[in-house]
Amino acid sequence: MTNVSGGTLRRQPAQRRSLERVERMLDECARLLDEVGYEALTTKEVARRAEVPIGTFYQFFPDKQGLVRALALRNLEAFLDRVTARLSEVQLSEWTEMVDLAIDEFVAMKRSTPGFAVVDFGGVLASPGGPLLVGTRRMLDAALENNAIVADRLRTIVVELLGAPLGPELDRVLFVAVEAADAVLKLAFRSMPDGDPELIAECKHLVRRYLSAHLPQE
Repeated sequence: MTNVSGGTLRRQPAQRRSLERVERMLDECARLLDEVGYEALTTKEVARRAEVPIGTFYQFFPDKQGLVRALALRNLEAFLDRVTARLSEVQLSEWTEMVDLAIDEFVAMKRSTPGFAVVDFGGVLASPGGPLLVGTRRMLDAALENNAIVADRLRTIVVELLGAPLGPELDRVLFVAVEAADAVLKLAFRSMPDGDPELIAECKHLVRRYLSAHLPQE
């Protein structure tokens, strides 16, 4: 599994007070992304609203991009936690049924999680549905695109929890599935602020059919 946590923060908060400060800064970053967008976001305003000295901000984050990278990682972890929790509540007849569940959780976060409409898993959107701002396609990892990280983390779930067949074909197919879902969901939220339900349904259908055609169902 790709480790995307290393290097996200300048230093890890060791005390509860420091952890709370980091979380407040991430919370205010998310709110400001909704209010003013990425371009107008400033480290000074994040620190002011989080009620921390600007020097404290730079103890944990190198710059605005580092702050947003940490927020994107938190978003990804929250999404994976939600998917895992849902999987523990339902009984799937085949592992590709995870598609509907994962897309539903993603859509729910788009509609309700602060900042998620602008920055979900790394890519910074100029407006709902895109396009991505230049230089944000590899926010989580210098070598890999954001969607490759997402596919890698989802692979862990489908292998460990759902028993999907491990191998390079699974890696390739999941990456293509994530890319396809990302494109269609961007279109859905570009069409309607809360996501066009018909396009969301088409996304589920497309990805499930693709996975079913390329991987064995056991």
